Amino acid sequence: MTPPILLIAGPTASGKSALALRAARALDGEIVNADALQLYADLRVLSARPSEEEQSGVPHHLFGVADGADGWSVGRWVRAAAPILGDIRARGRTPVVVGGTGLYFKALTEGLADVPPTPAAVRLGVAKTWDALGEARFRDLLETIDPAAQARIAPGDRMRLSRAMEVFEATGKPLTAWQAETAPALPADAWRAVVIEPDRGVLYARCDQRFEAMMQAGALEEVRALLARGLDPMTPVMKAVGVRELAAHLAGETTLERAVALARQETRRYAKRQLTWLRNQTPDWPRVTEIDPDATWGQFLARGPALTPSA
Repeated sequence: MTPPILLIAGPTASGKSALALRAARALDGEIVNADALQLYADLRVLSARPSEEEQSGVPHHLFGVADGADGWSVGRWVRAAAPILGDIRARGRTPVVVGGTGLYFKALTEGLADVPPTPAAVRLGVAKTWDALGEARFRDLLETIDPAAQARIAPGDRMRLSRAMEVFEATGKPLTAWQAETAPALPADAWRAVVIEPDRGVLYARCDQRFEAMMQAGALEEVRALLARGLDPMTPVMKAVGVRELAAHLAGETTLERAVALARQETRRYAKRQLTWLRNQTPDWPRVTEIDPDATWGQFLARGPALTPSA
């Protein structure tokens, strides 16, 4: 009998890592990172990557493996994760995939469109079009070439709207058409899943507390080191929550108090976006609503996925 793959998704500061660690210990498992920022060695603090102490005793995979100058795509993560998951299962252990990057889970369970890379010139042209038209007229334009993408992308999501336009400009084929040709990376019977979805007010308070802890753990020094590298501001590490705000302080543009307040606010907004995405994209996955570690574990056992080995 081959152990199933356990997927644990949830917003930032919801206690995913603690639940994953407890599940891995109980199920003779190994943890695989599904958080786009925890991939990067440069973001130990601001990505809330598990500490060496937390990782001891349970193998962890794909944490801190990428350089900040090297932007990973969803496809690259899937290509890295798939053989790791296969190897863990082949050894009779349970893979525990944990993170807050919804598209990673979507690629595993629904598939990933194998879209060719978008040339920089196309991205620049689409950005200029957005700036010239604004969102409403940009959506009207996208409606003419990919109405399904325009309809499903939430208001204000410039990145995804632009991506849909870029794909058409670069390939002559709508993103929706590319996505229709995809297959999931994991068979439907190979995985079980759970979403941590706590009360928003409680979660936001946790977000604030955790950012304060990040500051105590050296977040400002981490951003200082990133800035010293002179990385492209469009790389994922430079767009991480907290980096832009603390960088503004280091540049003398705002006080540290103001930078921290803005970073806390952006963390709450990021958590809200994650909750919305998970609610819309994984409505059938079991939910855990507790946030206290012991209560979370108890609810996980009561409501979480059945973890009997799959054939």
